[in-house]
Amino acid sequence: MRQFAWHNCGQRKGMTSMSDNETNHKATNALWGGRFGQGPAEIMAQINASISFDQRLYRQDIAGSKAHCAMLVASDILSKEDGQAIDSGLDQILGEFERGEITLDPALEDIHMHVETRLRELIGDAAGRLHTARSRNDQVATDFRLWTRDAIDQIDAGLTAFQNTLLDQAEAHADAIMPGFTHLQSAQPVTVGHHLLAYVEMARRDQSRFADCRTRLNESPLGAAALAGTSFPIDRHATASALGFDAPMANSMDAVSSRDFVAEFLSCCAIAAMHLSRFSEELVVWSSAQFGFISLSDSFSTGSSIMPQKRNPDAAELVRAKVGRIIGSLNTMLIVLKGLPLAYSKDMQEDKEPAFDAFDSLQLGLSAITGMVGDMAFNTERLHDAASSGFSTATDIADWLVRVADIPFRNAHHITGTLVKMAEDQGCMLHELSLADMQGVEPQITADIYDVLSVENSVASRSSFGGTAPSGVRASIAAHRERLS
Repeated sequence: MRQFAWHNCGQRKGMTSMSDNETNHKATNALWGGRFGQGPAEIMAQINASISFDQRLYRQDIAGSKAHCAMLVASDILSKEDGQAIDSGLDQILGEFERGEITLDPALEDIHMHVETRLRELIGDAAGRLHTARSRNDQVATDFRLWTRDAIDQIDAGLTAFQNTLLDQAEAHADAIMPGFTHLQSAQPVTVGHHLLAYVEMARRDQSRFADCRTRLNESPLGAAALAGTSFPIDRHATASALGFDAPMANSMDAVSSRDFVAEFLSCCAIAAMHLSRFSEELVVWSSAQFGFISLSDSFSTGSSIMPQKRNPDAAELVRAKVGRIIGSLNTMLIVLKGLPLAYSKDMQEDKEPAFDAFDSLQLGLSAITGMVGDMAFNTERLHDAASSGFSTATDIADWLVRVADIPFRNAHHITGTLVKMAEDQGCMLHELSLADMQGVEPQITADIYDVLSVENSVASRSSFGGTAPSGVRASIAAHRERLS
């Protein structure tokens, strides 16, 4: 969104000037100044103000106010005339924010005061009736739930784009063979498509977590007021429905003070970012000269200021680093909440910056890694050669001994280990061992064993559900395509 400039003095663009009496009233605070004889200390004003970051809630704040206004009118708490004036004024303020015509003033503390002050300038005293039967406590809780819901929807779209890009590459490389690793040591041959589908599964679970989080947070705090509810005959179900919530929150104290939805949102962000970080690490390794599995385009690489030959995977490295910030945001949120008694405490003002930063970081990381995946080129020849090294088909020998010679797997494992040691000593690959050498270790071995020693036959044989066989990869891609469509 547009970041608005701060302005500490003088008339704000698009706003009328205030009388001396109004200025003095503002000096103590337009919303709560009646109890106080003078304004806050300068440092208090600085630490108390949140407009520098909660400005991005303006859409949600105006949406909540419009729903509250409509409910007050329908409940005969607010006249239709005042309701129409408020609704029209809020529409005008939304347009002014969208066009960047609102100059932010730190003396007005937060987004709620900015909207209410501007509304009063537009329609006069009727603006003061909007806050009937609500508090800033339930107002900000409502705004933040609306924002988090919107953020989840945007992340969901990003995760869908990421998965579709992975599926495109997986489909194009369903038959391409690469080494599968455990402990970053060559283990068994797999297909490139199968490897990429592992990250599709992670992203699918990330979407599921965010969806669960969205379901739990989708209850409305509006109308809980400060903490105890209100004596006005409001209709909380009406405002909840108008704002797309499933229901109003059932306890007014919980409504204004709960921020577990933020912690859950940040937990989902941290897990999703961790998955992106793992993939980024692989992209860094794969694109190195020592591996040479993939090439990243100029669009997602940088050079060196001193070494002209360098092509650095900076985008992947920065995505990998973002997870630290996001996990830090989760820790911040949990630490802020851990010692708070019911109900609202000003500590909760510190809930927004971690959430905003985590969302921005995750969105940026998703966009970057989706671009890298769509743009990278696989060196299939190099991948095939790497898959063929490191005795990666040794398990296929053990499986053949069990399946054909009816040897218990533990015995077959020992026999295969002996054959691997023999190949190491001879400086050759398993398929280069002579039949006589193999039969010297296990007489039941026949020439048919060579059929399982190629990486192509190895991956094709892994046809169990969820296995790396190209046929299974294609079936999985089709299932994911249908799910995402």
